[in-house]
Amino acid sequence: MTINDIKNQPQPAAESGLDTSAAGPAGAGTATLEKDTARLGTGQPGTTKMQKRVLLGGSIGQFIEFYDFTLYGLTAVIFSQLFFPGSNPVAALLATFATFGVAFVVRPIGGLFFGALGDRIGRRRVLTITLVAIGGATALMGLLPTYGQIGAWAPALLVLCRLVQGFSAGGESVGAPSFVFEHAPVNKRGFWLNITIAATALPSVVAGTMILVLSQSMPNEAFMAWGWRLPFLLALPLALFGVWIRSRTVESDSFNEAKAARTKEFSPVREAFRENRLRMVQVIFVMGLTAMGFYFLSAYFVSYVQTTGHLSREQSLMVNAAALALYAILLPIGGRLGDRFGRKPMLIAGSLALAILSVPSFMLVTSGSLPLALLGQSLFVVALCIYGGGCYTFFVEIFTTRTRFTSAAISYNGAYALFGGTAPFIGTALVGGTGVPHAPGFYMAAAAVVVLLLVLFTKVPETRGRMG
Repeated sequence: MTINDIKNQPQPAAESGLDTSAAGPAGAGTATLEKDTARLGTGQPGTTKMQKRVLLGGSIGQFIEFYDFTLYGLTAVIFSQLFFPGSNPVAALLATFATFGVAFVVRPIGGLFFGALGDRIGRRRVLTITLVAIGGATALMGLLPTYGQIGAWAPALLVLCRLVQGFSAGGESVGAPSFVFEHAPVNKRGFWLNITIAATALPSVVAGTMILVLSQSMPNEAFMAWGWRLPFLLALPLALFGVWIRSRTVESDSFNEAKAARTKEFSPVREAFRENRLRMVQVIFVMGLTAMGFYFLSAYFVSYVQTTGHLSREQSLMVNAAALALYAILLPIGGRLGDRFGRKPMLIAGSLALAILSVPSFMLVTSGSLPLALLGQSLFVVALCIYGGGCYTFFVEIFTTRTRFTSAAISYNGAYALFGGTAPFIGTALVGGTGVPHAPGFYMAAAAVVVLLLVLFTKVPETRGRMG
């Protein structure tokens, strides 16, 4: 098949929601198509050094952002003791997870701000700001005095740091995938995007291992006094390293062409809501399921296994690190399958798998057995990675370049605020309120059924190979 053959094929504009009127001046769409087709192997060879550098920069940035953001969840039990002391440990843990959720409340605001800024001035400059902000806020958390030292100011300052984390994560979490997507070869978008997202699981492995080593290598009194702070303090030098990597990249051709074609009156927020309202609602539900699953896995299971499964802190960290390492391995494979079979089939298969496996997985996680807890988390990971083979490319691929950052940031962060940030709190409340250890599994399964029905019976488009 030649480039001309591909040009003459009808594009699925109606199904994907592609706004052909937004393609820019005559010839701009053809130029973009020729570049994308060349990347498929019909014109130019392989990937360029810049493309690989963007993939590396996006993955490293995602690693650093999620290292900072999930570190709080891994140390939730410690924070509940040092910053929210009380006679009722469940109430203290609920307060800790409420503070965890605060960052998600502000994420859509950060996404709106940085999304509009990124569609105006470019992805690369925005990603520098977000990385420095989240790294600084996380390092400051490692310096905060405890409740016993300054009273109510301690949790107040902790909340402030979480707000900064959430605001900057609202831009970083969408900006990096958008940046990688716009540089990726068309036939490898799912694979590249899922490599970038897989980097969000590794921080929990690294941070969890670090906490495990620190807690085992020093007396508990020393760890609770200052040892837990060291992983937080590492955040700032990591952020500065990420900024250096990204300084060696450039904006994509598709972004530069979209920027050149837009009018002076261009408003990313207004255009996003005018063109993409339905698509944004679809993304909220599609990404809400993976947000819930990922934060059950990365931010809840460590505390959940300790308090409900009655394993030790070291055992729960070890099991969770293994599960997240499996997630990082399987997710790119899911992305490759999405490149081959399409995004929608992966969404259907993944949501069905989550509906079936969630309750058994949570039952195994709370069994009190180390091998069974690992098996339960592993089953949950497999289902999540099948679903991730569609959703992580779908949420940026569904939007056109000129409003991609804004539209994806609003809907993605809305999903994570509604479903991801609330998952640990709801999980803890369900266990406490029902007395059923695996109650959160029913919540996860019900959400999967809702999304499965949405994908099957509403106009969720197939976006694979989409141009624009």
